[in-house]
Amino acid sequence: MAQWFGADAERYDRARPTYPEALVDRVVSLSPGKNFVDVGCGTGLSSRPFQAAGCTVLGVEPDARMAEVARRRGLDVEVAKFEDWDPAGRTFDAVTSGTAWHWVDPFAGAAKVADVLAPHGLIALFDNGFELPEAVMTAQGEAYRHAMPDVKFEPPSKKDEDVEEYVQQVYAKQYVKAAEGILRTGAFSRPEELRFEWSRVCTRDEWLDQIPTQGGLNHLAEDARARFLAYLGSAIDEIGGSFTINYATVGIAAVRR
Repeated sequence: MAQWFGADAERYDRARPTYPEALVDRVVSLSPGKNFVDVGCGTGLSSRPFQAAGCTVLGVEPDARMAEVARRRGLDVEVAKFEDWDPAGRTFDAVTSGTAWHWVDPFAGAAKVADVLAPHGLIALFDNGFELPEAVMTAQGEAYRHAMPDVKFEPPSKKDEDVEEYVQQVYAKQYVKAAEGILRTGAFSRPEELRFEWSRVCTRDEWLDQIPTQGGLNHLAEDARARFLAYLGSAIDEIGGSFTINYATVGIAAVRR
């Protein structure tokens, strides 16, 4: 599944959201310097905000297609799974990972981070969660029914897409295990929680471009996908052609002893 995202890497880079400035400021303030490595950098969405903040960032990405897009956008990338990556004796001030650490073994990954960090270096792991307006959630459920009329489909409830619910699920399923991996090394301080809330207005065309990057449509035949997007686009037009997405960027950070 991790390899699926690179099938349309240009769309991924164009359509996926980046990360809030407040997160970048916090991570930079915790790091002893500005020499970063970004794990699972993808097309560079999690790397470029730190470059813009004056950091030197090296990306490590297992998908060569994603890495090529990142290189074209100005990021130095080495293609490898992080657990297998050879740092060649280099050390870094911070290791970051945006919406990618769930692909890394939490114990082997944390041990690798401990090996490549300078004293007092930082590990910072974070993800974006979002909440859609109820009207858009309803429209997406109807769009699935329109695309696949013969398939029984139960759309997620609004609660399933609630930001607070997302935060609790991410911490329970991902960051508890990530924190365990970090603490098991014996090389880090106790991780602190990161959380930053923000929002942005998303147009009809922007959302129709982004939603195929989330994996929910890749199982549909081409004609069914076209019906889904056409129905959803018309529904968004009916509510004004745009809507506000509420985001919560959450994660953990820990300092190398």
